[in-house]
Amino acid sequence: MFTHIVFFKLKEATNENVEKASEILNSMEGQIAELKGLEVGIDVVRSERSFDLALVTRFDSKEDYEVYAVSDFHVNKVLKNLKPMLECSKTVDYQL
Repeated sequence: MFTHIVFFKLKEATNENVEKASEILNSMEGQIAELKGLEVGIDVVRSERSFDLALVTRFDSKEDYEVYAVSDFHVNKVLKNLKPMLECSKTVDYQL
């Protein structure tokens, strides 16, 4: 199992923007065959060191993740709409 986690900090973390970003990320559910698990979490602590959202995705292999990363839906529906909203993002990728 390969896990890809992304933390997102929005330029403007209004409730509306956080919900919109969450909807964009959740739109991947059922759209990318290689994506075996998807979880989107919205930060509730909102401390100075907090990010606004977290994405946890799971794949059968690193190779499946690599297919997902360049898939049409991920690039043209998710990244295209999400990137303009972002101040920054950070990732952690690991295999069990």
